[in-house]
Amino acid sequence: MIPVIDLSPALGGDAAARLRVGQEIDRTCREIGFFTITGHGVPPAVMDALRDTAKAFFALPLEEKLRARHPVPGTPRGYIALGVEALSRGNAWATPPDLKEYYHYGRESWPDEPYWTSAEGRRYFLPNLWPERPAGFAAAADAYYRAMEHLTVELMRIAALGLGIDEHFFDNKLDRHITAMRLNHYPEQAEPPAPGQLRAGAHTDYGLLTILNGEDVPGGLQVQTRGGAWLDVATHPADFVVNIGDLLMRWTNDRWFSNLHRVVNPPDSLAARSRRLSIAYFQHPNYDALIECIAPPGEAKYPPVLSGAYRDEKYRQTRVKEPAA
Repeated sequence: MIPVIDLSPALGGDAAARLRVGQEIDRTCREIGFFTITGHGVPPAVMDALRDTAKAFFALPLEEKLRARHPVPGTPRGYIALGVEALSRGNAWATPPDLKEYYHYGRESWPDEPYWTSAEGRRYFLPNLWPERPAGFAAAADAYYRAMEHLTVELMRIAALGLGIDEHFFDNKLDRHITAMRLNHYPEQAEPPAPGQLRAGAHTDYGLLTILNGEDVPGGLQVQTRGGAWLDVATHPADFVVNIGDLLMRWTNDRWFSNLHRVVNPPDSLAARSRRLSIAYFQHPNYDALIECIAPPGEAKYPPVLSGAYRDEKYRQTRVKEPAA
């Protein structure tokens, strides 16, 4: 079992409680970069609305879903069909494509200012592409995104306390973030997977942290411990699973751990009728944020890297092929 951390004492605003929860996060992330959060304050209605809407979309015929595919191949917006991505390739392992389809979107609007509208900004702030059906897709997706933005600010302030740095250290690195979201759908498996093929191959996440909402169904999430063992991760629909990404591991100079994780296939006896939905918010800092290790001079294990450039390279590595026209 991964640790369960109740955020409610910290969200109440008491300084001592915030420090205690921050220290609990620090202890957890030194051992394993995964934990479940309860008491997060996100309204259940916001979570339920996006989950229901996403399920309705993925239940549509493939021909209709493909109409929500972005017209420019490789653009991280809209519907992405089966066979396009192999996440393990981001960690330099050649595997078959993942057995998932997904919907990719980002923030819905931004200011008319150079950071957002310059040539560089337009690489990250892209208009979302919404399907004609189901009704309310865009509204549900945007409400959930905004709830995650608020939760992440609180999480990173509490985390900063746990790291022993200023509570607001991350604020100006996240105020113009380039976070993307994915609605991941792992469909039934009518045919046996190819050798080494999983719903999502073993990988680490690229950014600061990931906030995941999922379902308790067969064929779920697993995380690898520092010792190499794989643990099943419970993903209750009322809670969130948080995991540390590569950039936060670099930022903390390996004090915190970005674990390998994967989504395994359901048992053969259930594969033909087992589907799974997960909603992932991949918090990524401002594209111009310089990620430099929080470590004494001379002890940094990693060179500085720009947030946006790092994400671009990871996207390039994991793309298997472009969708057929």
